[in-house]
Amino acid sequence: MSDSYLNFANSAMGAKLANALGLPKPLVLERYQAGQAVIQGTVMVGGSADSTLLPALARVFHSINANTVAHRQLPQWMALANAAGLMTGRWGIEDQPGEKVKALVFDATGLSDSSQSTALYDFFHDAARSVLPCGRVIVLGRPPEACKAPRQATMQRALEGLTRSLANELKKAIAVQLVYVAEGAETALESTLRFLLSPRSTYVSGQVIRVSVAVDAGLAPADWTAPLAGKKVLVTGASRGIGASIAEVMAREGAEVICLDVPQALDSLNAVAQQVAGKSIAMDIGAADAPQLLADAALADGGWDVVVHNAGITRDKTVANMQPHFWEMVVNVNLSTQERINEALVERGALKSGARIICVSSISGIAGNVGQTNYALSKAGVIGMVQSMAPHLAPLGITLNAVAPGFIETAMTAAVPFALREAGRRMNSMSQGGLPQDVAEAICWFASPASGGVTGNVVRVCGQSIMGA
Repeated sequence: MSDSYLNFANSAMGAKLANALGLPKPLVLERYQAGQAVIQGTVMVGGSADSTLLPALARVFHSINANTVAHRQLPQWMALANAAGLMTGRWGIEDQPGEKVKALVFDATGLSDSSQSTALYDFFHDAARSVLPCGRVIVLGRPPEACKAPRQATMQRALEGLTRSLANELKKAIAVQLVYVAEGAETALESTLRFLLSPRSTYVSGQVIRVSVAVDAGLAPADWTAPLAGKKVLVTGASRGIGASIAEVMAREGAEVICLDVPQALDSLNAVAQQVAGKSIAMDIGAADAPQLLADAALADGGWDVVVHNAGITRDKTVANMQPHFWEMVVNVNLSTQERINEALVERGALKSGARIICVSSISGIAGNVGQTNYALSKAGVIGMVQSMAPHLAPLGITLNAVAPGFIETAMTAAVPFALREAGRRMNSMSQGGLPQDVAEAICWFASPASGGVTGNVVRVCGQSIMGA
């Protein structure tokens, strides 16, 4: 559904009126188009004397052909960048700011005490006004739970407050993320940086992402523009909306897509499958025999590389007015079925080595919602499943992650009453709703063979909604 206010606020007259009345003025977000560069613009790099991820950053920036500049606090970047074959220079002259940049990347791994936080202040105080619209800000740290000293853990945990506040302050559709990188996981960082620096992550902001040592032996794809080439991907609920967009983006990335939905949606399901040159399976995944039938189908297909649990239903009523079958139906389809399917596929060896399982949760599972106790329970349960099962699947070389969409422009949200729909659109740092493509892009990042270090994560695709903040 078209966002009329977004279009109006970006017109000549609308922009003047929004400025005069102090109304939100959402920018048209940049979104990825096939074949474009990871980042179009310069990256400013910051850090401290003890930053540990700079060599890894230099390798990634070389891989994505990024131009970089060094903040005055980081003179050691020049030698590292030159050794890596990067185009680089210093940002600014003495106390004068330098050029506008598309991204800021600060390596905070060397900060081991709160008294060192002034390095963050100096960098962002200098650079905050120099980020271009639709820019990117990434802070890199170490997982607090893995820090050896309490003061180091304290400082690293404090980074979450910084990045979430920056995401609110910077405006101009600038997305801000915190990435905790485990020691030894430096080589597993590229896939995540490619996603976060690119327009693929346009509706992801204020998130905390953990990169661990890769659970598999996956290597960088031969072609980063088609990282899923040769991979077989199952997408449930694929006949429309977010599911159809997931299928389209997966196919764009080179995957062979198996589209699944209920028999009642067969015509639209077949249309999506035809559009992505894939296959279709008409099945009620809530049925008792669905897990074993899917395992049979996967084995007959030579095994699947990626499973995307997108199918879900709502049956909204306040709990006092809800009939028991509404509760049972929603929990079964949205949560219990995913558990049973995962177990059947794993137990029968129907997933290939280095497989990826990705679930679709919801902001309702984080913040709750009136009239959605059944739905919120099921979506919070998906988060619990990801966090509890990821360590058990890691020894098998399988990653498990989830996205939690906020307000996404779909047929379902188009039916929401006007006032609630406008509130959902504006109550986030981007002041607008997301698109199904935004959810699909995050899922494709999780699905990449280079994302073996990303597991147990739940990433909100919500423009940093204030719900559940």
